[in-house]
Amino acid sequence: MAITGPTVTAPLRAVLAAAVVCTAAACGTHPERDRRAAVPASPSAAAARPVTAVMPDVTGGNALRAQEQTAGTEVRFEDATGKNREVVDPQAWRVCDSRPGANRQITSYPVVLLVTPTTEPCPEGASG
Repeated sequence: MAITGPTVTAPLRAVLAAAVVCTAAACGTHPERDRRAAVPASPSAAAARPVTAVMPDVTGGNALRAQEQTAGTEVRFEDATGKNREVVDPQAWRVCDSRPGANRQITSYPVVLLVTPTTEPCPEGASG
């Protein structure tokens, strides 16, 4: 498209040419820059977002089921008796308590389930 004629002045010609170039180059949009703008600027910006998960009340229940109820959340089992036994089969353990406690906001990970074998009672002070 040629811009000619006595009614089109040089400054107007420059503006029209810029508009044509801008339209052809899709001015104002840059997929990579737009994608990066949607990502938080720093890890601290992501950490500043409120946590929306709440710890379910799993006390007294089976450790495997408790782990399933917190699906998508990193879970760590700890021997509630302090004997530091490894929980190999969560099906055989009962939840005595949790950190955070039931119905509390989860603010750090992993969630900790304090457990004992189903053949043993929970230690004194634990509610399971």
